Amino acid sequence: MNNPNIKTEFLPGDFDLLGSEKISQIDETYASQSYWHDILKRFTNNKGAVVGLIFILLVILMAIVGPHMSGRTYYDQNITHQNLAPRVPGLEKIGFLDGSEKMHTSQGAIKQNKYISADSSKTTGLEDVYYWFGTDVLGRDIFTRTWIGTRISLYIALVAVLVDMCFGMGYGLISGYFGGKVDMFLQRFSEILNGIPTLVIVTLLILVFRPGLLTITLALAITGWIGMSKIARAQVLKLKEQEFILASKTLGAKDFFIIFREILPNIFGQLIVMSMFSIPNAIFTEAFLAFIGLGVPQPLASLGTLISDAFKSFTTHPYMIVFPVIVLAIIMLSFNLVADGLRDAFDPKMKEV
Repeated sequence: MNNPNIKTEFLPGDFDLLGSEKISQIDETYASQSYWHDILKRFTNNKGAVVGLIFILLVILMAIVGPHMSGRTYYDQNITHQNLAPRVPGLEKIGFLDGSEKMHTSQGAIKQNKYISADSSKTTGLEDVYYWFGTDVLGRDIFTRTWIGTRISLYIALVAVLVDMCFGMGYGLISGYFGGKVDMFLQRFSEILNGIPTLVIVTLLILVFRPGLLTITLALAITGWIGMSKIARAQVLKLKEQEFILASKTLGAKDFFIIFREILPNIFGQLIVMSMFSIPNAIFTEAFLAFIGLGVPQPLASLGTLISDAFKSFTTHPYMIVFPVIVLAIIMLSFNLVADGLRDAFDPKMKEV
């Protein structure tokens, strides 16, 4: 036990300054990160989202330059080149994508190569011809038509985002903020519109307009925004009773100023994520409509049109359907991965759900 009668005496040498140079230590400071920089960091840490973004950029690049790589157009027909299997220079020497295919007949499977004549004394005139994805029943280059179809899918993706962000977002914000009779009228209207199947809307539009991109664009514009409007309305209902909204009203802020300057910045992240998730759905809708014959007219090709045409020859020439299906799957999967990464970046707590 300490004896209170003993006094402790401190000498000048009992204490030393911290640091070898007798200099007091100073706390290190770090530069603050902005909100968007923090989101970017979380997004780049998501490997799946980064891979999806890379594939989207590659698909966009191929949609731009791909139709010009083979030197053929999407509408050129050459009956003498019909039903040619994929043939790629360089790979043919190792027996892969060399233009050969198996034909299933009543006598069994027969392997043939239409580029090379079975009789060495004769020539087919196709020895120096290469079709990287093969040709269809009309002798059209599937490689060029696939990337032309990819342009249409990317156009549909752009339309879906614009419709969601320009109309669906504003519709939901106004409906949720004003409430009452305005909300009741807007919601009943959207429910009636949502109750009409997209296929019926497209069919009715075809009676007025010719089948094509305009018809599909109008069909997406009529019903594609409803999901976004419901999300925006739900977010507004959560925020409009908060204290900062009451403070803005007390200071005399107008309704639309509150909607687009106070509420929208707080929910913009969720709306971006929802718009990204709507892109694969819109692309699949276009492909489905094209598959059942309600897509773009010939000779213009979309991925759905290519799949529909190739499906008729699937049992004899399966290569015709493989490449459009792969490209369509890559596009839809990549957008889903990016949307999932954006969701986790804007709201990290969603990872735990």
